[in-house]
Amino acid sequence: MDDQHDTRKSGWISSLEVIGKTGISRATLNNYIKMGILPRPDVKKPEDSVIRARMLGYFPENVIDIIEQIKILKIHGNTMDDIIHKLKSPGQTKYVSSEMIEKEIPVQEDGRPAKTSRQSEGVAPDRVIGQTTDQLNLTINDIPWPAYLLNNNFEIDWVNGPAEEMIFQQKIRTIKEPTARNIFRLLMRHSQDRQQILQEYFEFHLGFLKAGMAKSDLDRLYEGISLNEAETLKTKYDRVETHAKQTVNRYFLKLCDHQGKMISDVAYFMVFREGTLFIHAPVESSPQGIMDLFSCRSKVINDLLRQRMPTLVSFCVLVADLQNSVRICAELPPEEYFELINQIWARVEGCFKQYYGTYGKHTGDGMLYYFLKERDNQYMMNAVSCALEIRENIKKLNMEWKIRRGWFNDLYLNVGINEGQEYFGAIPSAPSVEFTALGDTVNYAGRLSDFSRYGAIWTTKNLMNKLTIEEKSGLRYGIRRMDQDREILVENSFSRVMDMIPQDNVKMNKFMDIATLAVTEVLGRR
Repeated sequence: MDDQHDTRKSGWISSLEVIGKTGISRATLNNYIKMGILPRPDVKKPEDSVIRARMLGYFPENVIDIIEQIKILKIHGNTMDDIIHKLKSPGQTKYVSSEMIEKEIPVQEDGRPAKTSRQSEGVAPDRVIGQTTDQLNLTINDIPWPAYLLNNNFEIDWVNGPAEEMIFQQKIRTIKEPTARNIFRLLMRHSQDRQQILQEYFEFHLGFLKAGMAKSDLDRLYEGISLNEAETLKTKYDRVETHAKQTVNRYFLKLCDHQGKMISDVAYFMVFREGTLFIHAPVESSPQGIMDLFSCRSKVINDLLRQRMPTLVSFCVLVADLQNSVRICAELPPEEYFELINQIWARVEGCFKQYYGTYGKHTGDGMLYYFLKERDNQYMMNAVSCALEIRENIKKLNMEWKIRRGWFNDLYLNVGINEGQEYFGAIPSAPSVEFTALGDTVNYAGRLSDFSRYGAIWTTKNLMNKLTIEEKSGLRYGIRRMDQDREILVENSFSRVMDMIPQDNVKMNKFMDIATLAVTEVLGRR
């Protein structure tokens, strides 16, 4: 491995990742560096081949926490001069909690609150939340106020008890169909009195909807929407303001229970790729720990994704497996084989990110990624495009290893792609969040990967038929047939798996579950 790879493994993060994870612009990042509140980057050649930049800046991973801290300080009304002073003051820790900000609690070099005169006299100090990012006293399970996670289709993916009791007045967690958990559907099907009480709350969420959906699409917001509900949405749509979806926000919003009694005055919300987390809290309580919780963004996201409800979604799954991995493993020393697998992973990981793939599994020399359907997202074409780029990247790596080893082995990642609709969730017991979908969709993709040879990409007739005319016309696909001793490619055609394997072939038993599946080989772009 080169030095750059080792640097990243030891706790460094690229400028592209910083921008992607925090949502700030490159200009803002550069300004923070000029102000001296972020360290200057270590400029190195990027490892990922998909990154076109010749050189890239790398930062210590704690810059994410510093940037989130700056956002918290801004929310509390601090000017940039104030923020620079707070972050650059002698003895100031690189992480400051919201309570420290509000109470101006001094801190020591190790990040702990400095002793006050009352502590010197033996008086117990005030309780401080979130002294460091690893010592949070508030998690998503401890939130005592209404809280919930909305996905990008405005369906509730996670909700706590106070939200079910005070806002929705029903057990949301027992609703299996995602579209039935659409927040607008839930709110509009309350009684008229309840709708009136929650009108400001309703319009608050409509401001998020307006930011990403045209008025003409409102009648398709959720399955079973009535004409009256669609008309209500369109009427209110015109008069609400679009909310700026910054990473962390605070919005003054009155929320009342079914009797009109005030529940909260402030809505805190955090936006990330999978959705938006909302917490409604009383302003007078000065809720301890919310901003500290939000500042540990990755922990919050992982906790939410572990606990979100299984959802029936449309998606594509891509399964890739290294051909002849057993033989290659036998020929290489263990350290070189692991180096090879790591290099394969590095070459393909950027492709998955580029095409919005969601990590499923990475077992040995195989991998599985999901491409989830979102509004206006070309998830099926993304999966196919990702597979084509992976194949090109592996071809380059293959040549490098041929030169390096002087061997006759060829590196092939055999790919199977399938689409379907299954319940999709996370495995909570995994050391990191591992997404999984249960059903034939994933099994068939795995079988197609087994069926594939020499780096071929196989997919189903169903998937190809669901592509748009433009998408399909841009791809070369078909079936290879043998005519005596000649191989003939029949383009734009499909075949059942059983018709491509001789009946007396011992491999036929392995593919019995997909024997009648109509498939085709994706050859490339036109």
